[in-house]
Amino acid sequence: QVQLVESGGGLVQPGGSLRLSCAASGFTFSNYAMSWYRQAPGKERELVAAITNAGVRTKYADSVKGRFTISRDNAKNTVYLRMNSLKPEDTAVYYCNGGSSRYLDPPYDYWGQGTQVTVSS
Repeated sequence: QVQLVESGGGLVQPGGSLRLSCAASGFTFSNYAMSWYRQAPGKERELVAAITNAGVRTKYADSVKGRFTISRDNAKNTVYLRMNSLKPEDTAVYYCNGGSSRYLDPPYDYWGQGTQVTVSS
C-alpha cells in the first residue's frame, strides 16, 4: 500500500533552517508529482510547494517563495523541503502529499502523517 513517511521536523529559532524529508513506498515514485502542505492551529491546510514527477517544474505559495525549496531524488523515492529563514508564522504540521498525478495539480490522493515544525525563540 502507499506510504508517505515524513521526517526532519523540530524546534528551530527564527531565521534558522530545517530540511524535511518524505520517504515514499507502494507506488512508482518517479511517475508522480509530489507536494508539501502545512496546517497551523486553527487554520486550514494550505499548499506550500509542489514538484512534477521529473522535478522539472515546481510551484510555491507566495509566503514561502525565495525561502523554501522543494526537490526530489527519484533514486531514493524521497521528496525534500528545504526551509530557510524560518519565521514564527511557518509553525505548523507539515504533510507530504502525492501519488496520483504527474502534474502540478495538488492535492493528490495520498498523505503522510505529518511532522511538526515549530519556529520560536
